[in-house]
Amino acid sequence: MTPAARVQAAIELLDAIIEGAQGKGAPADRLISEYFKARRYAGAKDRRAVRELVYRAVRLCGPVPSDGRSAMLVLAHEDESLAPLFDGSTHGPRPIAAGETTATTGVAPAWLVDELSKSGIEGEEAQALLDRAPLDVRVNTLKADRETLELPEQGEPLLAPGGLRFPSGTQVEQWPEWRDGLVEIQDHGSQWVCEAVNAKPGDKIIDLCAGAGGKTLALAARHANAISLIAADTDKRRLGNLAPRAARAGAQIDHTVLLNPGREMEALEAWEGKADHVLIDAPCSGSGTWRRNPESRWRLDEAELVRLTKLQAHVLDIAAKLARPGGSVVFVTCSLLDEEGAGQVEAFMSRHPEWEAEGVDLPVGRKRGNGHRLTPYHDGTDGFFVANLRFAC
Repeated sequence: MTPAARVQAAIELLDAIIEGAQGKGAPADRLISEYFKARRYAGAKDRRAVRELVYRAVRLCGPVPSDGRSAMLVLAHEDESLAPLFDGSTHGPRPIAAGETTATTGVAPAWLVDELSKSGIEGEEAQALLDRAPLDVRVNTLKADRETLELPEQGEPLLAPGGLRFPSGTQVEQWPEWRDGLVEIQDHGSQWVCEAVNAKPGDKIIDLCAGAGGKTLALAARHANAISLIAADTDKRRLGNLAPRAARAGAQIDHTVLLNPGREMEALEAWEGKADHVLIDAPCSGSGTWRRNPESRWRLDEAELVRLTKLQAHVLDIAAKLARPGGSVVFVTCSLLDEEGAGQVEAFMSRHPEWEAEGVDLPVGRKRGNGHRLTPYHDGTDGFFVANLRFAC
């Protein structure tokens, strides 16, 4: 592909990503993969270059652009080397017209910028949400030790006991050490929020929104399989990925429980009032993960945020039924919006006055309301909110 053809390819992909965001369709990564599957002539360098152009443009645009060309024109204004590539060549974009409209730059759509500001995220703190994220891994202590493990590339040791950091794009999933379960891809912040579950040997832990089980596996490793783990979720496909992941990692999961939305307690009845700890990695807006998925901020609207906060409250109320007296609920969201963090916990405690908030003792992040918040700007992690709630005896 010529440089001009790469720009045109990026415009076409941006059109698809914008349409996907507006219609809640396929995410950007999948659209990019499908685009190049249909264009086998594009080499590895072409694919990398086009992908780079696409994500640079996405990060620059705050509100959803009208189309891919207006998004690329913003990037061309930032990077003068791109403007001459709008040359009207056979596979390139048409020349830039005088006064042609460009997309609007910014951190996010205006309403979302306001919400972030109300939550104390603005200025450099907000801009850091769109930086490129590194790739973090957790050395699986069920099978390996960080100090002696030899990997194809040397990672930067992180503060978390098993954490290592590599540059974005490192092909960890191609390594035999990943295939054999010696390492798991997990953000440094995600590794730390698992530490908020203060379990003892023999404790029963329910991972209520387990998904594919990233935090479930981290808990198994942290406690050397000396706890009882129940992984539950409403997503059959994602939950189905946990068993092979656990086998690869040597992690012991006692039960996996598929939940019926709205009727979750029917499947969880056997554990009602018996859990020592309930971990909620709640469905959320994902504003703390924009570094990895910058187009996701175009997918969020006010109605979706309302839906998510109602779902979070519902899951918290389920967790309250599962915890034994004296037990705990650890509530986690990868969001920096107070509606999904400190405000959600405050509302829960109003509904359940028999519960109290305990401090979260982590060496990263800082207090936010009745919980603890990690941010890309201050902590170099994805954005997280975590609170530890105790069912008072």
